[in-house]
Amino acid sequence: MNETTSISVLPEVSQSEILSLTSPRNAFRAAAVSKEFKSAADSDTVWKRFLPLDYDEIISQAVSPVAFDSQKKLYLHLSDSHILLDRGYLSFQLDKESGKKCYMLGARELSIAWQDDNRYWEWGHIPESRFPEVCILREVWWLEIQGRIAAVKLSPKSTYVAYLVFQTTGYAWGLVVPAKTKVSYGGTEMETENVYLQRPGAIGRTGHVPVFPWRRKDGWMEIKLGEFECNEGDDGVVEMAFDEHEAWKNGLIVEGIELRPK
Repeated sequence: MNETTSISVLPEVSQSEILSLTSPRNAFRAAAVSKEFKSAADSDTVWKRFLPLDYDEIISQAVSPVAFDSQKKLYLHLSDSHILLDRGYLSFQLDKESGKKCYMLGARELSIAWQDDNRYWEWGHIPESRFPEVCILREVWWLEIQGRIAAVKLSPKSTYVAYLVFQTTGYAWGLVVPAKTKVSYGGTEMETENVYLQRPGAIGRTGHVPVFPWRRKDGWMEIKLGEFECNEGDDGVVEMAFDEHEAWKNGLIVEGIELRPK
């Protein structure tokens, strides 16, 4: 008797309890390969275990109501698309395979040097953004973008990676300059040099491996800022930063900073 057959002869309640101790990926797989498992794999017992413990509190902060009639449908809603929280300036989503939390701090949740001085930056909405506003660079020398998030919002026992999410306008210039990034948490700092918002034609020898942006599925660009460990019972604040002040520049559109499990 193989493993699938041996589990399938158990009562549905027992099947649900066993599946709830695995992972969302395993539950999806079980529902797809076995009719005997489908009812158990779709049960609220299974999917409530995969949702964050504070999911009620999270969805209560959503800008738009979150409607669902089963725990699995709620999980799919939160993993297939994001929801906006905190007046629309914070985005939340679940990683579909693991159920771990993903957040994006919108530009209004960030600290950007000179962001409220319209000589250097302007605020506006573009259709491609999930947020009501993005921050659009007019011209500046000192480019400094910082974000902070409480560690208790994140999933414990996880390695997180922080990314700056952005676009550039067709007339952008001055962005082919090496920058520095830093992620700080729990007394540990990860600093990275030679980070580029746009690929230069050639790079001199600096001793640091260059970091380049790549295009996301949603059409935006992202650049890695750094990573950190989030452990059980951790508190405090995660701080993330992008710094470049070597040249005048313009044409950068900042959507936010995203944190995703590695």
